Amino acid sequence: MDTEREPVRVVVVDDEQLVRMALRLVIDGEPDLTVVAEAADGDAAITVVDEQRPDVVLMDVRMPGRDGLSATRELLTRPAPPRVLMLTTFDSDDLVLGALHAGALGFVLKDTQPARILDAVRTVADGDSVLSPAATARVIAAATGPQSSYVRDSSREAARKQLSALTERELETARAVADGLGNPEIAERLHIGVATVKAHVGNLFAKLKVDNRVQIALLVRDAEE
Repeated sequence: MDTEREPVRVVVVDDEQLVRMALRLVIDGEPDLTVVAEAADGDAAITVVDEQRPDVVLMDVRMPGRDGLSATRELLTRPAPPRVLMLTTFDSDDLVLGALHAGALGFVLKDTQPARILDAVRTVADGDSVLSPAATARVIAAATGPQSSYVRDSSREAARKQLSALTERELETARAVADGLGNPEIAERLHIGVATVKAHVGNLFAKLKVDNRVQIALLVRDAEE
């Protein structure tokens, strides 16, 4: 029996044709990834996702018409939604925060090295989040600004109460996530295996009732301020 894994099916959404072309060239050059459709705005993205049923959507944040945040929110209400990876230039931190809160699994900068974008697509296809240390710090800074709903809605005591349900090792893992570390870096810091880190992160999602690593980082930040 052929046990080879089918290629990860990707939809690329960006209003700039050159960006879409570049991403398609990079992704289609990999044997385990394939671009099944492109879209230039949020409405078109919803249409092609419903038609193609991709595994991953690379979604631009800012587009004319329906933006990536609105499209992501709608897609993630589907019974079997795709994994969404946001594309941003960081001119849109608030939109990225909203998308992560809605359930997107991460975000990458448009000028990220192609190899890292490919790694990010594979990571979210496996159900893991993609957040770099610099990106995490930038998003947390935006989230904890004076206008942030996250600060209003999550008091220090509420965050501490949520974190109190964790074991000591899970709390150490949460703090490492808040520092923007990926699973291999967390494993190195805590002197444990990557599989154990994945188990701890899974426990964090379940116990804290969060959807992504930024939400974990925000809870840690709120509790320790």
